[in-house]
Amino acid sequence: MIDVYYWPTPNGWKVTIMLEECGLDYDIKAVDIGGGDQFKADFLRISPNNRMPAIVDHAPLGEGDPLAIFESGAILEYLAEKTGRFLPTETAGKYRVLQWVHWQMANLGPMMGNANHFKNYGKNIADDPKQLEYGTRRFVGEVDRLSGVMDARLSVQPYLAGGDYSIADIITWPWAMLIGRMLGEENWETFPNLKRWVDEVGERPAVQKGFRIGRELGKRELTEEEEKARRELLFNQTNEKVRAAREEAARTAS
Repeated sequence: MIDVYYWPTPNGWKVTIMLEECGLDYDIKAVDIGGGDQFKADFLRISPNNRMPAIVDHAPLGEGDPLAIFESGAILEYLAEKTGRFLPTETAGKYRVLQWVHWQMANLGPMMGNANHFKNYGKNIADDPKQLEYGTRRFVGEVDRLSGVMDARLSVQPYLAGGDYSIADIITWPWAMLIGRMLGEENWETFPNLKRWVDEVGERPAVQKGFRIGRELGKRELTEEEEKARRELLFNQTNEKVRAAREEAARTAS
């Protein structure tokens, strides 16, 4: 059994989709990122960066004690190696996949997260909306550029890493499927190959099931004060704010 520390976000969906694709048994451990669960000592012992997703595999590859892994890219690489699926074993094919996995982790995910912050969340917390203009232009522009990178790639290959569906597609789809929301649905026509891929991957039964996992989580309507506290928790983190939680996790682990 694999414990999955999870909240229904693009990064969380990567892991549940992969688990569904691989047919592995798993148990969801909800991490309410708006309620501060990511700063609890028990979670920090698994994910020291206070971010979900993370997993604990109680029957790990190679046997031994339960194995904890954080960072979605590392989790997908591990699950691919554990099951022998969605990641070639021969060197050229393996690194064709892994370069796109790392591309997503370094580019599409962070750029879309920042674009969403400045374009959508920022207007609710900024004292002066003009402060958001440069950040919005910068990061939405990067999302547009990265969409073009994917569209060009998918004009000559059916999947990001070539002819076979892989963890490169699994890790990228949860962010890429939101591009219309970020750039405007009318702009999908600029990226026809990307749209074809988003639709085709989204039709896979395992993708649909993994995407629906935990949909009910976090749907409670928040009061104004609760929403303010949630934004403060999510968007104004500093070393000082998380130091106490990390120190507590370290003390209780020793």
